[in-house]
Order: sequence, then C-alpha cells, then structure tokens
Amino acid sequence: MIKRTTLLMILLAAAIVSLDAAKAAAVYTQPTAKVKASPFPVRGFHLDLRIQAMPMPALRKLALQLSKSGINTLVMEWEGTYPFKDEPLIPNRYAYTRTEVTSFIAYCSSLHIDVIPLQQSFGHVEYILRNPKYKELREDQKDYSQVNPLKEAETKKLFTALYKDLISTHQSPYIHIGGDETYLLGHSEESKKKIKEVGIGRLYGDYIKMLCETVVSLGKRPVLWADIALKYPEALKGLPKETIFIDWNYGWDINMFGDHQKLMQSGFEIWGSPAIRSHPDNFFLTQWAKHFKNIHDFVPLAENLGYKGMIMTSWSTSGLYSSVLESTKDVVDLYAIRHVYPISGFNMLIAAFLESIRTTKPLDISAFVTAYSKSQYGLDEQSSKLFWKAINTTPFEVTQGQPVGTDLSIAQMLDSTKQALNILEKLQPGKNTDEFEHYRLMTSIRLQYLSYQWIEASANAPEMTETGLPPLLKELEALHTDEIDRKFTALNTGFMYPAEIAQENELRNAKIKVLRARLERSK
Repeated sequence: MIKRTTLLMILLAAAIVSLDAAKAAAVYTQPTAKVKASPFPVRGFHLDLRIQAMPMPALRKLALQLSKSGINTLVMEWEGTYPFKDEPLIPNRYAYTRTEVTSFIAYCSSLHIDVIPLQQSFGHVEYILRNPKYKELREDQKDYSQVNPLKEAETKKLFTALYKDLISTHQSPYIHIGGDETYLLGHSEESKKKIKEVGIGRLYGDYIKMLCETVVSLGKRPVLWADIALKYPEALKGLPKETIFIDWNYGWDINMFGDHQKLMQSGFEIWGSPAIRSHPDNFFLTQWAKHFKNIHDFVPLAENLGYKGMIMTSWSTSGLYSSVLESTKDVVDLYAIRHVYPISGFNMLIAAFLESIRTTKPLDISAFVTAYSKSQYGLDEQSSKLFWKAINTTPFEVTQGQPVGTDLSIAQMLDSTKQALNILEKLQPGKNTDEFEHYRLMTSIRLQYLSYQWIEASANAPEMTETGLPPLLKELEALHTDEIDRKFTALNTGFMYPAEIAQENELRNAKIKVLRARLERSK
C-alpha cells in the first residue's frame, strides 16, 4: 500500500462508507497524488476520436486528470486523426501533426501512462476503404466497412506499414488491432467459398492469426476485442500466445456473444471493458443508471474472473456510417449514424469507474452519487436525490416515433422531462457550476427532442388536415434551437474544434429544420 499524507490517513481511518465515497468522488476533478492499490495491473481509458476529436490541450488535461486518479493506460482510437506519414489519404481534416502526437505520448509517459494505439484492421475501416486506392481490399463494394480477409498479402502489406508507423511514435508494448463487429464476413465470393470449405470461424481466425503474428513479429503484443472470438471459438486456435482479448460488456449476460467459458479456458490474457457511452445513447438520451449498473456489475465480476486489465470505453458513435453517394458506386462522404453528448459531460461516470477499479467490492451507486454531488456541487443529500431522479427521468429511446421499452407515451415522457428540467434549474450548485450545466443542457436537448417527437406524431396523425398544421409550425418555431446551440458551443469550446461543434449543432437540429420547411407551406 502506498503511503498517503498524514491527514488523509487519519481521514481514511475514521471514514465510514459514505465518506470514502465522498473522497473517491472528488478524485477525478480534484485528484490526489497517490491512490489505493487496484486489483487490475492495467487500468485504462479508451478514447474514441472517430468523431468529436479533442484539441491537444483538452487531451493533455484529460490525461493529467486520469493519471492522478490511478489510470496507467490510454487506448487511443486515433482513426483519421493520426498523421500517417506514407499513407496521406487516411488522415482527416482534424488530424494532429506528428509533433503533436509524439509530444502527447511523451507527456503521457511522464505521467506514467502507456498509450496503446488502436488500429482497426478488419472491420470499422471505412475511413481507409472509402479511398479508391484501397477499393480492391473491400469485402463489399457497397459497404466500405470491412476488408476482405482473403486479400491477405495486400492487407498484410497495408497494416504492417500502419503498425510500423504507429510504433515509430508509440512506445507501448501493445498494438490494439480491433477485430470487432465484422458483420460482413462471407459477403465476397471468395469468402463465401472459404466458409463452405472450413467455416466462418476459420475465415475470421485465419485472418486474425495473420494480423496477430504480424504484430508479434514487430516486437509487440496484439490486443483485440473478444466478441467475434466468443461467437466463433474455433478462431482462437493457432493465435500467438502473446495475444490479449478484451471482453467488452456493456450490461448484458456474459454469454451474449457466445460460450464465455471457452474464452476463459483459452489460456490467453483477458482484459475487461465496460462503457460510459454506448447504444442506445445519442444526442437526446444518456442512460445514466444503465452505465452505473454496468460498472457496479462488471468490474467486480472481471476481477473475480482474474482479468488483468480494465479499460473503460467511451464511444462517440456507433461505428456505423451513412454514405452520401454521387452514384451507386461512388461515395462523396460518410457520416456517423449515431452521435452522443461529448465526453465533457461525463465526469461523474468517469469518477465512478475510477473508484470501482480501486476495490474488489461492487460500487455503492447511491452512496457514490450522494458523495459526488456533495463534494463536486455542494448539494445536500436531499438535493442529491432530486438530482439523480432528474437525470434518470424516462430513460427510454424513441424509434420511428414510438417509445421503446416503456408503456409511456411521448406526451407523458415530455411532461416528465419538463419536470426534470425544472428540478435541475432549481438546484443551486455551490461549485463546479460549468460541469453541472452539462446536465441541464442534456435535459434541455432531451426536452427539445421529445417536443419535436410530439409535433411530428401530431403532424402524422390520421386525423390531421392542412388547417391543423399552422399551430404545429408555431410549436416548431418555439423550440429555441439557437439558444441550445449557444449553450452547447459555450460549454464545449476548447473541448472540440469549432467546426465540429458547428456540425454537431447542425446534425442535432436537422429533423427540426426539415419538418419546419415542409410545414411552412401551410402558412
């Protein structure tokens, strides 16, 4: 056990559970220099930069906060923000310079943080395959998300070059090769033929084996997501012993992807991974209770199973894209299908994860939220309960105009959300007011969204006539999109690039603007 200051030792000795939680809650934004021992040697945080890329000052600030709270690993899903030297078509408009990348990694090293590069090498490679240069590597010429695993020589050449470039800037002993959600297995004629001969598991496994062996030949240990290997356990055969699997579980049964016991018996090192943002979270919904329960359930389970690492994921998007095409075969651009509220609004969940990996006991959610609300916002216990109730009000998604997983109507959800926002507006945080403002903004966005859903449902009602449309247009015009845009911009300036903020505002309001334009004819 690492010694703390005399004052902290006295406090710990006298503390009860709620006071322990209070100190833990303060760690993320007011970190101490030393932390408790963790059951996980690898304590990591995954950053998804596919959208909502963070400027370097924001990245450095986050790394510092995480390091002071016990994080020793960052898994960086750079995607198009990484400045590949010899593959200039891959970096996007938000790509960092090589100096910025190497400086950031050196900074993390000074904080004793290992930066693991995540280079998707099978599925989720739209950002590479969208370019005609790589079109022959596609598994499907209409869906650019996955490479053809039988194009082994060509893909090995490409990814070896990318791995070597990443190795030139990263000192980590690991390279994360992705490998998850390979939905297009068997789409090409070559793949179909191999599946008939040896099965889909070997189609996946043989290609992954090649990637893992390539990483090992470069002196690194390959890391990959475990979902497909769980589904097709024959894919585990023949992989290098250095391979590490990350068992990602966001709140489901441990056997959801496949027979979990076969992964446990494989002999490979395993890390675990919960999430603070995942489906069905989007602009308009964050399922706070679900993510807290995920931390509560999965972290101690992973420790009991003997996992060597715990990596918190934070997905900015689903990884699925919508194509804008100029013809049936030529893409103009790709847009992420699901956007979520930026990570700037999730300090409380990050702090909960950091506390959970310091102990073998499940996180006491109620005690943690109360303590965090007190230490970070100066709220008393009653106000904390109101706060928790407000942010968890009607946590249901809406699909095709219908609430999912509830008997509540849109109107009922709308009424409850109005009450939730009223509660949050009345609460008066004594400190960290900017952080607290994110909850109010998320709820305002939710309220605006449900208001739109009610208007859209009314416009589409069978009994609706042209004379009934003008009042709905007035309802649309009263949604105050400009006001919310200004708040979103103010709270996320410096955390995202200005062009990204503008695009987030545009996409979030897109359906409102489209319906308003259609209804304006009714004036």
